[in-house]
Order: sequence, then C-alpha cells, then structure tokens
Amino acid sequence: MNLTDLLAPIDDDMKAMDAVIRARLDSEVVLIRTIGEYIVAAGGKRMRPAMLLMVARALGYQGTTHHLLAAVVEFIHTATLLHDDVVDESDMRRGRQTANAVFGNAASVLVGDYLYSRSFEMMVESGSMPAMTVLSAATTVIAEGEVLQLLNVHDPDVSLERYLQVVRYKTAKLFEAAAQVGAIVAGATPEQQAAAAAYGRHIGTAFQLVDDVLDYGGNAEALGKNVGDDLREGKPTLPLIRVMEVGTPAQRFLVHDAILHGDGDFEAVARAVQETDALEYTRKAAVAEAELARSALGDWPLSIHRDSLLELCSFAVSRDR
Repeated sequence: MNLTDLLAPIDDDMKAMDAVIRARLDSEVVLIRTIGEYIVAAGGKRMRPAMLLMVARALGYQGTTHHLLAAVVEFIHTATLLHDDVVDESDMRRGRQTANAVFGNAASVLVGDYLYSRSFEMMVESGSMPAMTVLSAATTVIAEGEVLQLLNVHDPDVSLERYLQVVRYKTAKLFEAAAQVGAIVAGATPEQQAAAAAYGRHIGTAFQLVDDVLDYGGNAEALGKNVGDDLREGKPTLPLIRVMEVGTPAQRFLVHDAILHGDGDFEAVARAVQETDALEYTRKAAVAEAELARSALGDWPLSIHRDSLLELCSFAVSRDR
C-alpha cells in the first residue's frame, strides 16, 4: 500500500490541517511568508501529524482540535529541518534546494525560530495542558538530540547505544509525542496513551533506521536528497557502525577514516557497506522496531484507522524514499 492509499481514511483531516498550516504561516513579514510557502510547497510525507490524526480517530475522537495540534507537530518538525539543513550545510531536501540554499542561513534559522514560537502559541490555543506538556518536553528532547548528534560527528568510535540515543531523541521523540497527543485529544486512558507513545517511538526509530539504509542503497532522485550525505557530514550511522564491527581490517580502516575526516571515498565505503551484512542488519533492526510498534496497538478497538496505523508499520520499513 502506498502512502496516499494509507492516509485516505484521514484525507479530510489532512486537508483541514493544511488549511491551518497555511493560515498560521501568515505574517506581515514578507520573507516569513515566502519561506513558509516554499517549505509547504515542498510537500513531504507528513507522517508525524498524520499519525496524530489517525491515533485520535482510532480512539473515537470526533472534534477538530487535532487539526490544530497536528499543525503544531508539523511546525516543530519543519523548524528542526530548517535548523538541521543549516547545521549540516545541506543543499537538497525533498527533491529541491533547501531553504538555506535559496534564502541563506540567517533567514532559515530565524524562520525556524518563528515556527517554534508560532507552534507554542498554537499549543496554548488548544487549551490542553497535557498536550502542551508532551509537545514542549519533546521539543526540548529534540534539541538535546541535535547536540548529541553534533558530539558524535567525526567520531568513529560511536557505540550502538550512543547512536540509538540520538535516534530516539532527535527523530523518534516527535513521532512518540505526536501519537501520544492524538490519544490525549481523544480522551484516552493512561494505558492507551502509553501504548500510543510506544507505537510512535518504535515506528519513529524504524523510520530513521530505514533512512540509514537508503543513504547507501537508494538513489538521490527517489530520496530527494544527496545519497551519502550522512557520510560526508561525518555522521556514524548504523550501517557504518556495523561495518566497524564485522568488516575486514581494510574495510574498518576505510570507514574509520571516512567518518573521521568526512571526505573519504564514498563509492569504496558504499561497497564495504554492501559487501558486509550492514544493510541487512540495519533493515532487520528496523523491522524489529516496526513489530514492537505493531504490538503496542494489540488491544485497541478494531477500526479502519487502527488498520492504517498497522499498515504504517509496514510502510515505514518497505519504502524506498
């Protein structure tokens, strides 16, 4: 099932959320509107806000506050992307130039700050203190994850535990928060909220692990970014960590040098990754996370929205972009 079919049951909710996003991007400052529209037009999977909407519907929610909070999640995510691309000096995302490549680093950072500020205004507007507590805490953890990742850059001795901590902080945390807020909006029990959080955390981890696989097995056109960017930025992702564990001395030296300097022979490193079990190992780890996500929803009431959440587990690990 492709993502469009998977999200069909919440198509009206997604359109309502898009309307909120466009309305709340409005500003008297022309550059904010310009960069905001540029980002919105770039599209993206919008899996995090979609997860919030689906969880809320799966637990019987019938109101509209979830549209506002889903837009908050997308604003937080977009702000992190704007800042990430500046820190990483990226020039390609979602098949087009990054905002910092088009408008400059200063504008991108400041518009990212604007989106964070706007998201907090919208949280307050929701009137849900529990939702605000979860989302504000998640924003702090994401920032911690960014700093942790910075500490790992160009360090070939990063352990699996340190790498997974970055994944859970930087990527999985917003998935977790989005799913949990969907349950909060629906008035779910504490047990259902905990299950939603676990679902989001595991599927977010799976999503990042597959991204790591695609960095060495995908093509730039399909991914919408430059294949191999993580290596060029000196980021030790799981496939590289695995090569350092099981590769030949020559392969381990190659990867060690590439992470340390960020300017190694990408083709040679890619061959080392493909000649070991690094990609299969990473994908199996992603599948294991997706299964944990699936099991978290085991006792939820049957519905088309629960089915979509379960299908999302399969999509997260089988996608090619």
